Amino acid sequence: MASPPLGRRQLLRSALVLAPLAVCPGIVGAAIRAAQGGRQLGFHHTHTGETLDIVYSEDGVYLPAALAAIHHLFRDFRSGDAHPIDPTLLDLLHDVQQATGGTGRFEIISAYRSPATNQMLAKQGRGVADHSLHLQGKAIDVRLPGVSTGNLHRAGLSLARGGVGYYQAADFVHLDTGRVRSW
Repeated sequence: MASPPLGRRQLLRSALVLAPLAVCPGIVGAAIRAAQGGRQLGFHHTHTGETLDIVYSEDGVYLPAALAAIHHLFRDFRSGDAHPIDPTLLDLLHDVQQATGGTGRFEIISAYRSPATNQMLAKQGRGVADHSLHLQGKAIDVRLPGVSTGNLHRAGLSLARGGVGYYQAADFVHLDTGRVRSW
């Protein structure tokens, strides 16, 4: 037996719900993953050569073992010091990846930075902030293979969930969970 035709109001409601999906195709993948309950990310650390593909959240709950693995990977590669990473930074990375349609592993240039490393980089004149959010596990410098850093930058800006820096010459984007700002 055939389903009864949709009424005018039902049709309009469906159109209103589906319209954003047509405009923002990245939302479709995010919606599918959200329905499945898991959030996954992949990383390649450019300085250590380590890789990690991991589900870090299930049904809105951050997974402690996954966070511990991420804390280790995001450590200061110069000193070996590790620090807890803000889980909302992971959500930001996930959403940036969805917005760009990227499917590869994020290439980590810099994540957590110890105070000694931050001070050393500042003395070298590398434009490092004295109170960098890297020191708090709330910032990361990344690339995403298959996605231009310009597009990665635009995606970060469009989400308006923290700081977004574009380092075109060095080919990476800084993302953080601090106040909304850009450079």
